[in-house]
Amino acid sequence: MLRINDIAPNFEANTTEGKINFHQYLDDSWGVLFSHPKDFTPVCTTELGYMAKIEGEFLSRKCKLVGLSVDSVEDHIKWKKDIEETQNAIVKYPLIADEDLTIAKLYNMLPAEAINDGKRTALTNATVRSIFLIDPDKKIRMTLTYPMTTGRNFDEILRVLDSVQLSSVKKVATPANWKKNDDVIIVPAVSDEEAKELFGKFKKIKPYLRYTKID
Repeated sequence: MLRINDIAPNFEANTTEGKINFHQYLDDSWGVLFSHPKDFTPVCTTELGYMAKIEGEFLSRKCKLVGLSVDSVEDHIKWKKDIEETQNAIVKYPLIADEDLTIAKLYNMLPAEAINDGKRTALTNATVRSIFLIDPDKKIRMTLTYPMTTGRNFDEILRVLDSVQLSSVKKVATPANWKKNDDVIIVPAVSDEEAKELFGKFKKIKPYLRYTKID
């Protein structure tokens, strides 16, 4: 199983934007790889449309989007037209064509013995509804897998991205329901003296619970 801080497996794949090498495509950016069990499915249609609408939010955080489905590039292109028509959004990020299920297996979304014999349905591929947040060092920083009937909350992925990017450069963590510009928690490994040097003022609730604001 892939775990947080594991290196995201590299791969080459055909996409709606041409052939890519995943690590080379990400380069020094963050990345979100989000997968779908089948083209022309209702929940996923709304998801790809919403991600297209907020892609600029990810790009402003130096984070690239990459979608994946187990159908062909040709089907992806047809699906993109449906998405534009029904969701009023143009999908510009690449959609990977994982027809032989190689990447779904590589990322532990499907068992090794799974084959794409043309009879697979979205239900068969139910576990191919995963999200991987990947940092510039190609480490996995977050994973999520949703059930078939629940559309994913991509605003939450933005929130996590903000949190992880902040905690990667500052000695802080973020509390429950934290949003960008809210107060953060000083990590326990930082002493009060060091906290004063790093952050100036901070609020001490308990020795292990100290809040501060990051400008």
